[in-house]
Amino acid sequence: MSAHHVVTIIPCGDLDASEAFYLRLGFTVESDYGNYRILADGRGWHLHLNSMPGWPARIEDNPIGLYLYVDDVDAVAERVRDLVIEPGTPSLKPWGTYEFAVSDPSGVLVRVGRVAG
Repeated sequence: MSAHHVVTIIPCGDLDASEAFYLRLGFTVESDYGNYRILADGRGWHLHLNSMPGWPARIEDNPIGLYLYVDDVDAVAERVRDLVIEPGTPSLKPWGTYEFAVSDPSGVLVRVGRVAG
């Protein structure tokens, strides 16, 4: 892994539900410290889950979003087909990506895609 990268720390109202969600996307648990879990996919995705009971007060108010870049968008979409927000996706977007979106248990918007072409 390159020394230059970024990792998102996601607050989770229900840590176990959030972990299960991200496992479906292709992450595995690298480390478990009880109320703090480190996830990765072995190819570049890294994510830290931090237990924060009661977060957010209203799921629809969660301002956090992630974009996960992956080569095989369709394979990831199949693992979470029942959670996909926009019917008929993944699809090519006007801004040049092939993507779909899901929402994690705490309301984090997660887009999964790749640059088209």
